[in-house]
Amino acid sequence: MPVFRYKAVNPAGEVLEGEMTAASREAIIARLQELGHTPLRAEEARGPRVAPWRRRRLDTARFTRDLSTLLRAGVPLDRSLDMLVELTEDEVGKRLLGGLLQDVRGGSALAEAMEARGDVFSRFQVSMVRAAEAGGALEAVLARLADFIEQFQALKSSVKSALVYPAILLVVMALSMLVLLVYVIPQFAGLFEEMGQTLPLPTRIVIGVAEFVRDWGWALLAAPALAGLAFQRLLQRPEIRRRRDAWLLGLPLLGDLVLKIQVSIFARTLGTLLSSGVPLLGALAIVRDTLDNRVLAEAVDGITDRAREGEGLAGPLRASGRFPPLATHLIRVGEESGQLDGMLAQLAEIYDRETRTSIQRLLTLLEPVLIITLGLMVGGIIMSILMAMLGLNELAF
Repeated sequence: MPVFRYKAVNPAGEVLEGEMTAASREAIIARLQELGHTPLRAEEARGPRVAPWRRRRLDTARFTRDLSTLLRAGVPLDRSLDMLVELTEDEVGKRLLGGLLQDVRGGSALAEAMEARGDVFSRFQVSMVRAAEAGGALEAVLARLADFIEQFQALKSSVKSALVYPAILLVVMALSMLVLLVYVIPQFAGLFEEMGQTLPLPTRIVIGVAEFVRDWGWALLAAPALAGLAFQRLLQRPEIRRRRDAWLLGLPLLGDLVLKIQVSIFARTLGTLLSSGVPLLGALAIVRDTLDNRVLAEAVDGITDRAREGEGLAGPLRASGRFPPLATHLIRVGEESGQLDGMLAQLAEIYDRETRTSIQRLLTLLEPVLIITLGLMVGGIIMSILMAMLGLNELAF
């Protein structure tokens, strides 16, 4: 059976750490609860470590999850934060939680302490905690917030994982062409030059490309980087950003994928805020800032204005013409049944699944295209060399 590392709090309020053998994580949690402890964390001892560049979001999820667990167990907020400071292993996390603890003990609400650290906690997170503190349900909302962060991170991870193989194919393609153009073609070019014969047009083109890469390779490497920087500067202009986002939505296949991702973010964020007690108009203002696509963000502005006039959500959403019919239909059902937050959560799950399906379909089309392109490029270079060699052999006879 696997070995699990655990952290828990005993009835005296002491933090316990150790290892335990069990069939599953759930069995570890059940065993700790039988002993009268409050489980904080249980994970396989040989589980994968998280890369440093991914710790910040994971730490945020763990912070909210652990804080919710401690509050649910009846531990006061300041004592819970003090325990989390002890549990945190990295110095950055200790300083952050220590600052939160100091502010809370100084009389600040948790939301105010989080808002003062806007580089770590988003406006969305602060608004949820503020609403939870006003409604007296902080532990439940923190658990919901942890679920949101973990689900959003899982979606991002699935997208990144799906792009690994195409990225490898692109790297292989680039390296193959580089080796052929920089090392192989120049050797044949020297041989053909010694023969002094006129080469076929395809061979001359390939040799010319190889010479260009050899002489201007540094420019080929610098040009994409400079173009990327220039494009990022352009995107800081609102009108350019909006044109780019509108163009993305209009692309075949890719535009549909972008829309599904944005609708998923819209539904999950809005549903989580509403279920945490944030009013609809305030929640829509926060949702607008979470959307990456400016066209959809502007649509949310219009929806907010009409909702402020008492038109609800589904009608303005449909009138905007930017959201899929399924989304507007489910939101209307949620409004009519009084279960809007639950329907938004279901809508987010639907579009999460559709996002993964769309990515898989795109990759199914992209992978053979990349392989065929690589084969044609390498094959074309080889054929151009063979044409020249066959021509030289004919002249020799």
